[in-house]
Amino acid sequence: MGGNSAETAVTFRQAQRKDVGVILQMIRALAAYERLQDQVTATEAVLEEWLFDKKKARVLFAMAEGREAGFAVYFYNFSTFLGRAGIHLEDLFVLPEFRGRGIGHAILKRLAGIAQEEGCGRLEWTCLDWNEPSIRFYLSRGARPMSDWTNYRVEGAALRKLAQE
Repeated sequence: MGGNSAETAVTFRQAQRKDVGVILQMIRALAAYERLQDQVTATEAVLEEWLFDKKKARVLFAMAEGREAGFAVYFYNFSTFLGRAGIHLEDLFVLPEFRGRGIGHAILKRLAGIAQEEGCGRLEWTCLDWNEPSIRFYLSRGARPMSDWTNYRVEGAALRKLAQE
C-alpha cells in the first residue's frame, strides 16, 4: 500500500460531532510522529466541546479508499495589515500507509481553495525545525519560512501567573 508514487483519488469532508474519536486517533498518531505523545491531553469530550460546541477550529478529513486517510485542523486568524482573515493550519497529518500518494498536497490545495473562496489573505502554519520531509514538502508547494518571526507561547502555570499579574 503506502509509499508508492501513484496519486490516490481524494475527497474531502468536514468533521462532524460523531467523528471525535477519529479526530483523537489522528491527533495521537500525529503526536507519535512528532515524538510528542506525552503532550496530548485532549479527550473526546474536550474536542467535542471546543470543535463542535464552541466552534473554535475546524477539521477537514481527506478521504481515500473509503476511509479517513489524513486530516487538517485549522482556524481563522486576522491580519491587521491585510485587514482580513487568514487560515492558520494547526495540524496536517496523513496516515503512514497513505503517504507518498499526493494526499498531503491535496489537503494543502483544498485549504488554499477554502482560503480563496472565503477571501482570506493568507494560509500559514508552523513546522518543527527537525521535520525535514515536511519542510521540503512545504517549500516545494511555494511556502516560505518566516525567518524574521519567532513564535512565543505561554501555557500552564506561566499562563495562570500572567493572567493573575
